[in-house]
Amino acid sequence: MLNVTPDSFSDGGRYADLDAAVAHALQMRDEGADVIDIGGESTRPGADRVDAETEGARVLPVIAALADEGVTMSIDTTRAAVAAAALGAGAAIVNDVSGGLADPDMARVVADAGCPWVLMHWRGHSRRMADLAVYADVVKEVGAELLERVDAAVSAGVSPDRLILDPGLGFAKTPEHTWRLAAHLPDLVGLGYPVLVGSSRKSHLGRLLADPDGTPRPTAQREAATIATTVLSVAAGAWGVRVHDVRGNVDAIKVWQATRAAT
Repeated sequence: MLNVTPDSFSDGGRYADLDAAVAHALQMRDEGADVIDIGGESTRPGADRVDAETEGARVLPVIAALADEGVTMSIDTTRAAVAAAALGAGAAIVNDVSGGLADPDMARVVADAGCPWVLMHWRGHSRRMADLAVYADVVKEVGAELLERVDAAVSAGVSPDRLILDPGLGFAKTPEHTWRLAAHLPDLVGLGYPVLVGSSRKSHLGRLLADPDGTPRPTAQREAATIATTVLSVAAGAWGVRVHDVRGNVDAIKVWQATRAAT
């Protein structure tokens, strides 16, 4: 992932400059990333929204520059206008953390482009996330709500084979909800669509690894835990994982693949 924002939870501000963003994206590509996911609006819990013009101004120059380098990119946005502009600039995938709920025009943009669309499980914008983390059975409810988004997308003209599902770990979910979804990832894979998992450096890892006084492990020190979630997700059948550090995660996947091949 490449966050060209000043306030993302892990790397906000590090790649806001065009040259720094492009250099980091090329490094991630060279380290084994298949897709660079570019976002111009933070979706961390409690984050304030930016307007579409600001979001577009952050991401479009980076996308255009990376398109010239032949990099495959997804645009991480909930806005149809930003998605359309990003696709026009060279992005190939729309990664929509709202699953199409935030902007009713997103389905038309994706259908017209014929591009893959990541539908994440979502119940509301960052400011309201914590209040919406209420479930009787989080695995069943997330699966059912994702299938509702699939039905809406297909009804709007999006081909089913263009859809990828994301359980939205940490989005309107407590750490307990997130761990249960991770443990039951095969159930979500069983829905019949590719599944993208984004657990990199997230708060449930920080809380798990907290100091004895309860202070969560800082985000920059959650990489080993992230790699563990990557291996578990791939072993459970995930189509992809969304990470900050590419090399360590690619290495771990290669070890898992070699071990599996040897059996």
